[in-house]
Amino acid sequence: MSAFLKASLAFIQVILYITGVFTADVNINYGGGKYVQQEIFSPMAIVENGASDFVIVSPDNADETILTAINELQTYIEKISGAKLKIVSESEATPENKAIIIGETALENGVVEIDRESIFADGFMLFSDGNHLFISGANSRGTLYGVYTFLEEYLGVRWFTPQLEVVPENKNIVIDSNINRVVEPSFSIRRNDCIGTNDAHRARTKMNVSFWSEATEYGGALTYVLWDVTLDKLVPDDLITEHPDYFATTDEGTKTRDHVCLSNPEVLEVAIKNARKAILECETGAKYIHIGQKDNTNYCKCDKCEELYEKYGSVSAPTILFTNAFADALDDEFPDFTFTFYAYNETDRPPTDLSLRCNSNVIPVLCGLHKACRSHPLTECGSKDGNETFENLFGSPEPTIHKDFENWTKIADRTYIYDYTINFINTAQFFSNFEYMQSTMKYMHDIGITGYVYNCGDGHTAAFNELRNYLLCKLQWDVNCDVEYHMVDFLKAYYGEEAAPYIKQIIDIQTAQT
Repeated sequence: MSAFLKASLAFIQVILYITGVFTADVNINYGGGKYVQQEIFSPMAIVENGASDFVIVSPDNADETILTAINELQTYIEKISGAKLKIVSESEATPENKAIIIGETALENGVVEIDRESIFADGFMLFSDGNHLFISGANSRGTLYGVYTFLEEYLGVRWFTPQLEVVPENKNIVIDSNINRVVEPSFSIRRNDCIGTNDAHRARTKMNVSFWSEATEYGGALTYVLWDVTLDKLVPDDLITEHPDYFATTDEGTKTRDHVCLSNPEVLEVAIKNARKAILECETGAKYIHIGQKDNTNYCKCDKCEELYEKYGSVSAPTILFTNAFADALDDEFPDFTFTFYAYNETDRPPTDLSLRCNSNVIPVLCGLHKACRSHPLTECGSKDGNETFENLFGSPEPTIHKDFENWTKIADRTYIYDYTINFINTAQFFSNFEYMQSTMKYMHDIGITGYVYNCGDGHTAAFNELRNYLLCKLQWDVNCDVEYHMVDFLKAYYGEEAAPYIKQIIDIQTAQT
């Protein structure tokens, strides 16, 4: 850290303290449990003085993802210690070998029982017995995540940003000989696909959604045939000339391209036809397709749609009915497909008639958090009671948005959250959402939300976007992680050991003042 930068930070702090903008003592609870350092009770030396008699065992039928896991493990152990562990196949290895066994092999027979079917999503197991370390997941991607967790939590490797990794140097790699852990994610679907990321960084931070890249060598990813605003692709705007009835009716009785009329059965037929074409032409292995309205609130006011709003108690009703019928029509031909839709703007509230359910292969993507303050925990900022709420003060009609999320989980087997790292209701407000993140994500997990998708900030700005994105990845994997620990860990690597306390204090004060 340069003397100029240190002096500048100190000068700014002094001025702000003198003017009373900042106070010296701030204690912010960013949430989560206490970070547990991996301890060694009975040592198992993988590398001693830069040399190792351990090998890495690869399954005979290793797929591309398992091979990536093996190569990443070998590469980083060599970066740390200088020792390049030999890779041998399952059929070459013997139980007498000192080995790190990656994935499912016969070597685990009689040594460790790994119940892969009971491990949630892309979780994994770590097991050591003195001569062996087993890293194996519920699937290949889980095994890859197990390798990354081992490198991070036991060997000290960090991937803070796509450009910033930390690899310690140590000629000795020693772990405990009695590791026995099953590690599972909080959410089965996790996305924080910021500009500047890549397939490798996405995997290393355990994000498993990429709308544009399959990344098969990194375990694959949840990908879409069509994503985001898709109704203009399924029902093209130029159809309004010959078929104005396909499109939304305004309050004045005119037609607009701003939305389609979801209660019109011909609209459904057109959408199904175009979706089928898109699926058949898709060159990736995508198994998801999305129903997304345009980014406005000019929804259809025709008599039929109005009847459905009234019958089910929400403008979201036609969207649910439409997506269910859309999924039914395509399910026989594409049985492994999942269909998602936005609960956004006018459709973000679920029906009051909870008998209207989403099909088992239909998932609402809930976007209602754009109504929330997000500078404070969702459950502590007037979202549950009181009149002086952010939602009321800034024009949102519904101050109890938490009930919407809870009710969506009652009518859908799976639900995803689409959250933001920008405040679209009041973009001038400083977006210090560090105190909000852990408590809100834990709340969503506890009510049964199964996936979390972030529309995140990017780039090198004063908004701490890269720190925020790093923490979001940690929380999507584990809603109980120690946010303070990971924040300080990041700041030390990103800004330097000497600058980190200054930056941390600025974040604390900004959070307290927001």
